[in-house]
Amino acid sequence: MDKIAIFWFRRDLRLDDNAGLYNALKSGYKVLPVFIFDSAILEKLEDKTDARVTFIYRQIEKLKIKLESFGSSLLVELGTPEQVFNKIIEKYKIAEVYTNHDYEPYAIQRDNQIQTLLNSKNIAFYSFKDQCIFEKKEILSNTGTPYTIFTPYSRKWKETLNEFYLKAYHTLRYVDSFLKINSQNLPTISDLGFQYSDQLFPTLHTNDILISKYQQERDFPAINGTSRLGIHLRFGTISIRAMARKAKSLSETWLNELIWRDFYMNILSNFPHVGNGESFRREYDRIEWRNNENEFEKWCAGLTGYPIVDAGMRELNETGFMHNRVRMITASFLTKHLLIDWRWGEAYFAKKLLDFEFASNNGGWQWASGSGCDAAPYFRIFSPKLQTEKFDKQLIYIKKWVPEYGTQNYPQPIVDHEFARKRVLEAYKKALTV
Repeated sequence: MDKIAIFWFRRDLRLDDNAGLYNALKSGYKVLPVFIFDSAILEKLEDKTDARVTFIYRQIEKLKIKLESFGSSLLVELGTPEQVFNKIIEKYKIAEVYTNHDYEPYAIQRDNQIQTLLNSKNIAFYSFKDQCIFEKKEILSNTGTPYTIFTPYSRKWKETLNEFYLKAYHTLRYVDSFLKINSQNLPTISDLGFQYSDQLFPTLHTNDILISKYQQERDFPAINGTSRLGIHLRFGTISIRAMARKAKSLSETWLNELIWRDFYMNILSNFPHVGNGESFRREYDRIEWRNNENEFEKWCAGLTGYPIVDAGMRELNETGFMHNRVRMITASFLTKHLLIDWRWGEAYFAKKLLDFEFASNNGGWQWASGSGCDAAPYFRIFSPKLQTEKFDKQLIYIKKWVPEYGTQNYPQPIVDHEFARKRVLEAYKKALTV
């Protein structure tokens, strides 16, 4: 039996322009593609119709069909990565394993564990940058330190960018390097402990007109003015390099959104305490949160009596998506109006958002609460009324998601805005002047 290489798919569910897969196919070994439904992750998902599992499952089906057109297939296993690799090692003679970097705390721990296992069997483990343009310490200040403010980071990001970083990996030129195997059986979605979700997913489609109008329309939730490509970037069904090339030619504002994504991954890599539930600015962990469970449940359900907040939460609960502007409004409301710990909101979004990505979700919530890098000052408190007047003046978005607004069936505000504003300023000031 000849030695082979493994390519391990994770957050990179595409064949073309895939850095790790490209390097595996050029390794000189025949490549067996593998995907693991990680039981350690699946077991933590409470909703057994979680739409993200359906999304991943469909992408796996597509990958398998495409690979079978090349005379290969996709080996799909359910279990912990350690269990699965032990099983594969028994069946195949493996020389090398290739994959792409993941920056989240669990992923780093998992990869270290797998690398140790493989190395103990004299199997090499190689990982590549694929889900961002710049990572870790590639963008540093002139003093050699990681940036913690977005504007200078984005300036240096753009200065450093050249064609090398945007170049596509032409993986499909090397399809002959896939290992020739018979079609492999997929575990069913019920084998995974889940049911199919009937959730509609955003199509993998970049609308050039939408992107060119992004700066003018992105803040208005009633308009279809955002790309909705978040889920595709999250699971790697689309290449970040292709998106950055497109953004560079069509919209600097949209490019900045991609840079924010890199920025938050950079923060997670260089300041790992944010991945352990700590505030970026540790002094914010002294805040005495009220954490009223009844009020939190009303926020989750979209029953706060603040229509722009309620519209956002109902959109999230029904679709797994929330407009970017409204994400800021709802997060600010939870932390500032209700004085509920940003971690509660972070965890709720992590459960509900189809495009949930740890670094960006954590960064966004810490920004809203004031505890993060480059956060708005703690005394800047969004007024839901003013946000509505600026971004949903005709109440189109609100009436879509809160049809009972303006009737007796709609709840009274959960808290008075001015009272909440004074309360949060006192609580923050008390914590931060110790």
